[in-house]
Amino acid sequence: MKNIKESEFNLTSEELKLFRSLNTPAKIQDFINKIPINFEEDGKDTCYSPRRVLKENKCHCIEGAILAALILRTNGYPPLLVDLTASSKDFDHVIAVFQKDGKWGAIAKTNHYSLRYREPVYESIRELVMSYFHEYFNIDGKKTLRSYSSPVDLSIFDHENWMTTQKEVWEIPNYLVEVEHFPILTKSQIANLRDADEIEIKAGDLVEFKSDKMKKNL
Repeated sequence: MKNIKESEFNLTSEELKLFRSLNTPAKIQDFINKIPINFEEDGKDTCYSPRRVLKENKCHCIEGAILAALILRTNGYPPLLVDLTASSKDFDHVIAVFQKDGKWGAIAKTNHYSLRYREPVYESIRELVMSYFHEYFNIDGKKTLRSYSSPVDLSIFDHENWMTTQKEVWEIPNYLVEVEHFPILTKSQIANLRDADEIEIKAGDLVEFKSDKMKKNL
């Protein structure tokens, strides 16, 4: 694995020092977990670059995944994202993936108990993706994960300065939407899916961070 230099990609010495201190995927996940959720409470969708995430001190799933991909890159891993798509009754999810000893793992940002870190124990991207299947359900308990992309190497966006720009990096999610996705279920399998149990749905209500609106309702 090849580490990048401070002079590359316009990283500051402080940024590089921070990222190099997060020298394992587990440390990166711990760091991502501590960043408050970006609730987009003003109603405007955002897609912050890693530098903007650090400045704003908040991120949602794709912003966290992009930041994780950059930190992985500074520690010698390729900056890879995988897009997980849901049915029309739920939200998609994006994860940063990595390999260790030939096995796949993932770093993910979410406010809920599931769809989080995955240990590098999976033989393939599909096997990794399927580890999210049973916990990927909506508020009605319907299991909604439907497809996934191959890993997308964010180095293809280096010309857009995606790592340090103050602009939003919408080119990344726009690209993820367009790349080929692989379905994980047949129509028959979808029709026969069992709903999540009541206790699973209740566990799904647990959140790590509360928005200002949620706090006012407590």
